[in-house]
Amino acid sequence: MSPAFTFFVGLLLLVLFGWYFATDFGPRKRVLALLLMVLLVAFSIVTIWPPDKKIALGLDIKGGTSFLIRLIPGERPITKNNLDQAVEVIRKRVDYFGGGEPVISPVGTDRILVQIPGLDPAKITEAREQLSRVAKLEFRLVYPDNGERLRAIDAGTEVIPPEYRIETYTLEPGVNGEKPKQERLLVKKKADLGGDRVTESNAYYGPEGWTVQLKFDSAGAKTFGRITEANVGHRFAIVLDGVIQSAPSIRTAIYGGDAIITGHFSEQEARGLASVLENPLQTPVSLEEQRSVSPTLGNDSIRDSIFAGLLGLAITLVLVLVYYKFAGLIANLALIVNIILLMGALTMFNFVLTLPGIAGIILTIGLAVDASVLIYERLREELALGKSLKVAVQTAYEKAFSSILDANVTTLITAACLFWKASGPVKGFAISLTLGILASLFTALIVGRNLFSWFVDSGRVKKVSMLHLISAHNINFLGKGFLACMCSLALLIAGATAFAVRGDRNFGVDFRGGDLLALSAAPTVQVGQVREALKPIHLDNEPIQQSTQGNRNYISFRLPLNTSEKVERTVRAAIPNGQFKVEREERVGALVGGELAKNSIWALSIGIFGILLYVTFRFEFSFAIGAIVAVLHDVLLTIGIFSLLGRELTLPLVGAILTIAGYSINDTIVVYDRIREGLASGMRGSIEHIMNASINQTLSRTILTSTVTLIPILCLFLFGGAVLRDFSLAILVGVAIGTYSSIFIASPIVLWWTRARGGSASSLRREVTQKAAVSTPTTAA
Repeated sequence: MSPAFTFFVGLLLLVLFGWYFATDFGPRKRVLALLLMVLLVAFSIVTIWPPDKKIALGLDIKGGTSFLIRLIPGERPITKNNLDQAVEVIRKRVDYFGGGEPVISPVGTDRILVQIPGLDPAKITEAREQLSRVAKLEFRLVYPDNGERLRAIDAGTEVIPPEYRIETYTLEPGVNGEKPKQERLLVKKKADLGGDRVTESNAYYGPEGWTVQLKFDSAGAKTFGRITEANVGHRFAIVLDGVIQSAPSIRTAIYGGDAIITGHFSEQEARGLASVLENPLQTPVSLEEQRSVSPTLGNDSIRDSIFAGLLGLAITLVLVLVYYKFAGLIANLALIVNIILLMGALTMFNFVLTLPGIAGIILTIGLAVDASVLIYERLREELALGKSLKVAVQTAYEKAFSSILDANVTTLITAACLFWKASGPVKGFAISLTLGILASLFTALIVGRNLFSWFVDSGRVKKVSMLHLISAHNINFLGKGFLACMCSLALLIAGATAFAVRGDRNFGVDFRGGDLLALSAAPTVQVGQVREALKPIHLDNEPIQQSTQGNRNYISFRLPLNTSEKVERTVRAAIPNGQFKVEREERVGALVGGELAKNSIWALSIGIFGILLYVTFRFEFSFAIGAIVAVLHDVLLTIGIFSLLGRELTLPLVGAILTIAGYSINDTIVVYDRIREGLASGMRGSIEHIMNASINQTLSRTILTSTVTLIPILCLFLFGGAVLRDFSLAILVGVAIGTYSSIFIASPIVLWWTRARGGSASSLRREVTQKAAVSTPTTAA
């Protein structure tokens, strides 16, 4: 699709959304909802189709392109700091190619292995340039006499000043065989300002064509301002990797810390330049090797995982249909639309699908059902009060709206912070989570509501029945809060002790590095044979890739530390006619570098602080404290249980843990919303009584949502093969803990915090009611 067509469709959708929200509920609103749904689904299908060409697959499913980069030593030898800096810079540059999950790992003491999925031939060429470009930017003053000294040098009457040198600047490239238009300049040898002061860089189309804009840090802005103030009327050469890009005249002092580079760039060149300038390399590099590599997973693992995912989705659809009957049919239709929109959006954003990514999408689909469950459980309550079906449907959507909005906004806050501060696979997770939430909101509140209302208003449906397997109870949950907290504390201490005792053994190859083994082999040797050979030593699920170079066949392994010799012996013994020869055997660094880990933790911390502010604004400070404690409880307890089970933390598990955090806050907010409603509605009794009643009212929804969420993940655990077993186990444990904490941890903390500051039911009721009156939005449909 052309950018113009995409822009037109986007503008049309924006107009329709505005018209939809400005229209009162009725036939016109339903027509607008139908138009929006049809247009979005059609646009998504066009974006996805044909899927084998449009949907990019990750290294684990389809393979990709591998680059081996070597750092070039200068006057000083390469240090660990040089290598670490180069790894983080290359990680940020690779982000330029989209939200995939590349492999970026130090190899030995002076090389970096980079594997990028989903590159076409043109992108491979661009990637080579992006990865190997140093991007050394310098600002140098031109001799301040409008060229008089240079002309005198050419005439032989003057000499070149010792701190200057003559350089050639291309004004216009040659066209149709003509010579390029060039100018000679007398330029300072030493830079007056370096590119290390650039904090931000972006490309835009300006009066002189594609232009790159720079923004300096505070020190760079002061230096730039001082230099331009002292040299008004003279020229300033902007030099990139030793080549003058432009040499504008300084018309006035520039104090804002901004500069621009023009130089007859194409759009691709300008955007690529902006990316490398924002992430310059301190050490020159050379591209030592380039290969196409096979998937890191075997065909059996891929087939099993996809089968398990589809099975889980099918079971979910059937259960929703059986339990909610007609309403379940509406929920399933909305869910199918959700999947189409989500895949279309991910494709449009060039998201690269990996197996954990597919599992994450399946989990997002499970969470999308939560909105329908919330609405239909409300509908059941309204019908039990004797209301007509039409009134009950409208009231159910209005009452469920605040729960759905608050639960999704708190998750979006975390996703936004992860996208803003993190990089690599964590940023990819943030993109998929954000798009999944937006698709869920659209399908639940617009598609589902208008479909349901049309059937009811037109008289085609006059009665709605549902199964009711989970009846209302009067369980004293808060009375068991202290016991639950003691149990959680005991498990947390046990998990922390196991984590401390195991030390580095808690972390897999992705976190602590390992061995890189490359074997050349006979052309007949395949990855499947090698995996089968490694089963007796339990290393068959490690990343194994096949590549060819010329007429040679290579098998590469990323292995736990000090296991390469064992793997070599095992493979030789199992495949005696394999003609194996060791081509490379060395230590490989962690995929999760210090900078990536630090940025991800920092982003998550900002997200938690954002949740604290939002929940305080929408509810009350004691609710915010309970929500944050519940999130930390769920994440730390899941990690602790993994350590107790002797499992290793790997890069895919980062996505699982982030998913657990999102599920935890979502579940907690739904319970809080019902407590807030009970307090604001004037329900009689103590705080403890109101909270217990509210938790009991949401118990049916909590159990149903957890069940629907767990089904696809349980299918992945049972039938998805060993590759996704730890990933799915983490989510199974996390969802179970999240369900438990929303009832037994988050709510008791609200009660205890309120009592600790001397609050009563009336004071908490007053604060929550005031917040509800100020901040509660109106229904969106």
